[in-house]
Amino acid sequence: MNRYKAAILLLTTTFFWGITFTVVKQSVESVDVFVFLAQRFILAFALILPIGLYKGRVLDGATFLRGSIMGVLLFGAYAFQTVALLYTSASNTGFLTGLNVVIVPILAAFVLRHRVSASVRLAVVLAVIGLLLLCGNGSLQLNSGDVLAAICAVCVSLHLICTGEFVRHSDFYWLTVVQLGVVALLSYAGAISRGKEVMVWYPHLLVPLLVCSLIATVFAFLVQTSMQRYISHTNTALIFCTEPVFAALYARLVLNERLGMYGYAGALCILGGMMISILPAKRS
Repeated sequence: MNRYKAAILLLTTTFFWGITFTVVKQSVESVDVFVFLAQRFILAFALILPIGLYKGRVLDGATFLRGSIMGVLLFGAYAFQTVALLYTSASNTGFLTGLNVVIVPILAAFVLRHRVSASVRLAVVLAVIGLLLLCGNGSLQLNSGDVLAAICAVCVSLHLICTGEFVRHSDFYWLTVVQLGVVALLSYAGAISRGKEVMVWYPHLLVPLLVCSLIATVFAFLVQTSMQRYISHTNTALIFCTEPVFAALYARLVLNERLGMYGYAGALCILGGMMISILPAKRS
């Protein structure tokens, strides 16, 4: 496997992550958010478990604990993101979720005592300007969906930091299995607490569930983990910057969402900040 093939696979994964913003937005308009999440991750867990049993090493307590922590953070990310889609556009949610590329080095500075470089500080300034332009037309008026999407970005950032630390010490197959199982369990509990039935057949959700579970979850997580052995973190982060672009383009094609002048300016600022934020990794 060479780095060009790895880049193509990562770009394919990012494309599917991008289009799922619209797919999920359409799905949760007809079914409870946590019912959709529970069905998505129960199916994903059922698909990934045999792979873990066949490919993974022995599951130990430390790996189970680390996978559980990752699962809680991943559940927070998907829960906030999916609920956000009820109140804001798929385009906004995609760009705001993409802010994790900027947030990661900031959180790492506090959690892991990493130094915050000048380029990261510039990236944060651009991201904040882009946030105001994209979501508030230049004002401080953000709707509840935009706030939830921003919280999702923080959860994604914490998940990425934990993944980077935990994967050094644990089998990545079992880390993936455990975290997806935890997300499935928490989503199921969320649906039950709201008085919703999970094991209900919705024919119109078959394709969205297959896309989200098989491609955007099982395939995506395995590709992301394995392909980073062949491509640098810098190039991987740059590829992931295209996720909100795919999200916005697909949302315009399917939902006819338009960002407007302020929206496009804000999106460019956020993308600029995302790309600038990975420059320290390139120099190091």
